Amino acid sequence: MADDRTRAHRVAVLASPEVIAFELAIPGRILGGALDDDGRALYDVRVASLDGGPVRTSDGWAVQPEHGPEAFTDAGTLVVPASRGTATIRDGEPDPAVAALLRDANGRARVMSICTGAFALAAAGLLDGRPATTHWLFTNRFRRLFPQVRLNPDVLFVDDGDVLTSAGNAAGIDLCLHLIRRDHGAEVAASVARRNVVAPWREGGQSQFVERPVPHEEGPGTAAARAWALQNLDRPLTLAELAEGASMSERTFTRRFRAETGLSPSRWLAARRVELARRLLETTDLPVDRLAARAGFGSPASMRMHLGAEIGMSPLAYRRAHRAPADG
Repeated sequence: MADDRTRAHRVAVLASPEVIAFELAIPGRILGGALDDDGRALYDVRVASLDGGPVRTSDGWAVQPEHGPEAFTDAGTLVVPASRGTATIRDGEPDPAVAALLRDANGRARVMSICTGAFALAAAGLLDGRPATTHWLFTNRFRRLFPQVRLNPDVLFVDDGDVLTSAGNAAGIDLCLHLIRRDHGAEVAASVARRNVVAPWREGGQSQFVERPVPHEEGPGTAAARAWALQNLDRPLTLAELAEGASMSERTFTRRFRAETGLSPSRWLAARRVELARRLLETTDLPVDRLAARAGFGSPASMRMHLGAEIGMSPLAYRRAHRAPADG
């Protein structure tokens, strides 16, 4: 077992005062459940506090991590879950010890945040000039404190290479599954997702969860039209066609669609096509031109443009980064 732990990629999860217990447990549950073909753990996940002592959670009970500051020195990935303090950082200044830890890890290890853990990363300077996300409820405060960060409040997570951020709460699951896909391929991530009874890839961003008034109108909504669109992404889909299928005018359909999803129909379709393209790149060997047609982009150039805008990678670069390594 000691040899297996040595082979596994080491992950240190920071347990800070008033940590959100649910998010503290996500890396161990998701990353810790990733196994190779021989059943060996691919990640050695260690929960650690800055002084090795117990930490009180936001739920009113304490945890005693098995590790202290030594866990951070040789970790390949450092995870900062949300705590009650991270979203209430005064004047953009984090706990000095947390800031020092993050600055020391920057450039040496991957750094990930879950939910408002992004506040700690931003306050330590790790997100300056970089794309990031956090819980939608705190985006206005985040922008006021850290205008230098390119905040995207609509997505579930942002992968910027060695620094990754996720949106609120369960989006930490999405980010951990993404990390497994990135490190070991889609099949391993899907296996972990099945074991935890969660979707291997959730459709849509966190804008669908933002509190907004939904008009109380008679008749069906747009869910059936969206389900039909997902089955026909390889076709050119027009607003008129979607609205007609929902028995609505284009204006009414657009209003209802935005109220239900947080996005316009065109943006929603583009995002779904990008997600389909990513899944096909991860799980098939289809040539780029056929893959672009399957995802409904019309041309490889259009797919390259959309993928570049969404994730900053070309189709071939994304496929190389997210396919499982070849045996041997």
